[in-house]
Amino acid sequence: METSLRAVPGLEPMLSIDELSAYLDVPVRTLYDWRLTGRGPRAVHVGRALRYLVCDVRAWVEAQREEPPGEPE
Repeated sequence: METSLRAVPGLEPMLSIDELSAYLDVPVRTLYDWRLTGRGPRAVHVGRALRYLVCDVRAWVEAQREEPPGEPE
């Protein structure tokens, strides 16, 4: 996956829904469904488009990690 993340001083990079779909290897439709049910990463409206802050995606991915077997939760 090649994204066009350009560093803008002071601003967090954002992913489009297509870029996030490719990164997570899930269909765009799944991302829309997760968003409606509150299960996916937080999104930002930029005009009519959805964007995902990279820091929010990182936090969401970290929250999805399972505990190793036998570890207390």
